[in-house]
Amino acid sequence: MLKRLAAGVFTLACLATQTAALDAADQVTDFTLDNGMQVVVIEDHRAPVVVHMVWYRAGAADEEPGVSGIAHFLEHLMFKATDSMESGELSATVAANGGTDNAFTSQDYTAYFQRVAADRLPLMMQMESDRMRNLALTEDDIATERDVILEERSMRTDSDPGALFNEQMKAAQYLNHPYGVPVIGWRHEMEQLGLAEANAWYETYYAPNNATLIVAGDVDPEEVRALADDYYGVLAPNPALDAERQRPQEPPQIAERRVVFKDARVAQPYVSRSYLAPERDPGAQEKAAALVILAKLLGGGSTSFLYEDLVLDQQAAVYAAAYYSATSYDDTTFGVYIVPPPDVDLETAEADLDAAIARFLEAGVDEEALDRIKMQVRAEQIYERDDVAGMARVYGSALSSGLTIEDVQAWPAILQAVTPEQIMEAAHEVLNRDHAVTGLLMPDPEGSAEPVALSNPEAGEVTQ
Repeated sequence: MLKRLAAGVFTLACLATQTAALDAADQVTDFTLDNGMQVVVIEDHRAPVVVHMVWYRAGAADEEPGVSGIAHFLEHLMFKATDSMESGELSATVAANGGTDNAFTSQDYTAYFQRVAADRLPLMMQMESDRMRNLALTEDDIATERDVILEERSMRTDSDPGALFNEQMKAAQYLNHPYGVPVIGWRHEMEQLGLAEANAWYETYYAPNNATLIVAGDVDPEEVRALADDYYGVLAPNPALDAERQRPQEPPQIAERRVVFKDARVAQPYVSRSYLAPERDPGAQEKAAALVILAKLLGGGSTSFLYEDLVLDQQAAVYAAAYYSATSYDDTTFGVYIVPPPDVDLETAEADLDAAIARFLEAGVDEEALDRIKMQVRAEQIYERDDVAGMARVYGSALSSGLTIEDVQAWPAILQAVTPEQIMEAAHEVLNRDHAVTGLLMPDPEGSAEPVALSNPEAGEVTQ
């Protein structure tokens, strides 16, 4: 045991040295154009490649009531024609230049990216800046892409009982906040989305002062600045977007909510519970960091407390896990779930889960497990730096969720500084069933359909 502990301490020290060196070597430059567009340059000269991303601070949670799915719908429509490009020309040009491109929408942002050879960056800026303000939609575009997003909902949500269950769980979790509305939208509202709604969303939110440009890879910050000024700096801002984002907020939750979802296609019943939880706040990320570590200690794999307790020791589950989404503009969720053996009903599984959580709260943090988790987190962050696209996403998602560059750079050290006391304080605060939604997903014996696989309760983005 002593040898293993000593080896772990040595590994932690080595990783600490490596990460400190990497933190010092981080070459991040940021500046703001005259029209309000923030630009972040992440230098990585190991390969002649660049990732060019534009993040709009507009996601599904910014939609007006009645037009759910418009943020994701416009993401699709952004690949149509502009005043100077034909429909599909942008992606075709990226491919012809040996690159890849795509886009994705979340509750808090919509982002577009290209990964190309570094010398193709001017071309990417030319095309992306063009579609920021010069999109030219037609009624045919609307009809075609509306069918596409409806089919996407059919394939990814309506045909998957786990996805439908997760959708109902979110709707029950948020009574007033728009996080309760799915990113892809409610079908009956998606069917009514038209040209007027698409143009209104585009003209409001697709402006340089509502966007962050991330350029990561083999680039020089001053060259990026000159290019950004040439292509993006000439675009007019939308002054109406200078104010802070305003969203309805949740009233205090004072009672547990429950969802029982039955579907004949369910092959594996399970119990899921999500608790309202604080997100990473600018300048105050310590509680979120404690929740990140708590999720890994409690249910982050086969060495976690829930897995060892429920699967290995009690043999009351075939799987158990916990998860937490830290990067979010408003309050987020902390979740746990248990998949029972075939001969165990969901009510018993729920009781087993509650008993295991109570045992964790009683036992407290295992120091050796905490050291192991911190080493894993540090290693993940080191490996993450090998991917310029991954680093661009780290900064882009954080900045689009209200955090700052300083918050991003402080985050690794804050995670490593988390104490057992902070973890247990966060656990006692968040793991409160009065602030939770408990869901039971089970087969419907009266229905008939082919069983489908279990869905990931953590999914939070829709990609084109």
